[in-house]
Amino acid sequence: MAPRHTHIHKFLNETWSSRYHKDLNPDLLTFLWSVIASIFSLGGLCGALIGGSMAIRLGRKGALLMNNVIAILASILMGISFPTGLFELLIAGRFLIGINSGIGLCVQPLYIGEFAPKHLRGGLAMGTSIFLTGGILTGQVIGLRELLGGEKHWPLLLSSSCVPALAQLLFLPWFPESPRYLLIDRGDELRCAKALKQFHGSSEYRREMEDIQRECFALDGEKPKKPWQLFTDPGVRWQLITVIVMTMGQQLSGINAIYFYATYVFEQAGILAEKIPYVTLGTGVCECLTALSCGLLIDSVGRRYLIIGGYLLMTLWCTVLTFSLTYQELYSWVPYLSMTCVFAFILSFGLGPGGITNTLTAELFVQSSRPAAYMIAGTVSWISFFTVGMLFPFIVNGLKQYCFVVFLLECFFVAAFIFLVIPETKNKSFLEIKKEFHKLNFGRNARKKETELYERRQLQDEFLKISA
Repeated sequence: MAPRHTHIHKFLNETWSSRYHKDLNPDLLTFLWSVIASIFSLGGLCGALIGGSMAIRLGRKGALLMNNVIAILASILMGISFPTGLFELLIAGRFLIGINSGIGLCVQPLYIGEFAPKHLRGGLAMGTSIFLTGGILTGQVIGLRELLGGEKHWPLLLSSSCVPALAQLLFLPWFPESPRYLLIDRGDELRCAKALKQFHGSSEYRREMEDIQRECFALDGEKPKKPWQLFTDPGVRWQLITVIVMTMGQQLSGINAIYFYATYVFEQAGILAEKIPYVTLGTGVCECLTALSCGLLIDSVGRRYLIIGGYLLMTLWCTVLTFSLTYQELYSWVPYLSMTCVFAFILSFGLGPGGITNTLTAELFVQSSRPAAYMIAGTVSWISFFTVGMLFPFIVNGLKQYCFVVFLLECFFVAAFIFLVIPETKNKSFLEIKKEFHKLNFGRNARKKETELYERRQLQDEFLKISA
């Protein structure tokens, strides 16, 4: 839980008064608070735009290490903003921590998806969501007023983001670079083999090595693509449409509306205002549990069942919540139904869309397209996040509880799209997944393309046998 905005308001008022010897205009106060709140999204967008390029130039591991420097600098700026009386440092720190988040959400799943064996790729890729939700829950706990959520300690709370950055700077150098990056992008077969041995063991690495060599052979020296090149490449047309639809669907699913209404629902259920922050911890626990459950189930149940099921359940809970909020005051038991819907929606979101979206982004593209795909997905995600933040208050004020009708329609249509378009990707190599999309991408020419791919695969296998 972030420090209460009243603490920031007081800091802005006191800083302005001491600097200019007059009170801060209420409209200007609202503007400054809006800048502080929204600059994070702008930073996230910038981070998404440069994350893929950093992963190509510095390597996946190198980009993550450099990103920690940004996080530490952001923490220092936010931490010293209060003692120095410079709210500009708070704005700059929020912008930098947004850049850090944008880069991290782009490069980290890229790194994990590339070194994970295909039968464990989903579970390992879910580590991003598991630790993300764990971080949110940790923030909610240490943000309680008994810990760092009080007026005196909120700068420390904002600076606490340096702790995981320092930990990663300490431990990440001991890990190898992405094997796929080393062989396909850098042509370094020896370092690739060494990295695979570290990740998979000396006896199991050969199978992964052969898979990477096949992909390298299929790409035939193709350089990493720029984001705009993906929009003109017919070979990734439906993969790109899928990522854009899933990313927008995740942000526009109504999860923000659920959190917005949570406090109201808890109040109607009779929970005292001072106890609501502790009940809100339950939402964080729900997200952690579902992310962990999704990580355990994703490689056995599959991606399609989880994400389609998640969206359909969210559609159901939006429907029930619309009715329960409409009749909130008629029956004494209805507020408890609304409260149940809040937690059930969060559980459904975490079980499907919340975790699997990033995992699928890594799986739908081969090496040359993957960094650019993450840049596009990150850009769409942060723009959607910013748009929801700007328009959501107007949607709620205009539609009230009926705003969930909009969200239930969106969830249903995304579920239908995934059902019709996305194949199951569990236990498949990146080349096998690419082949699944050929019929969609090339239509009548798909058979010809498949024949070419088959002949190419035969050459690859003969080449690998000769190499062995």
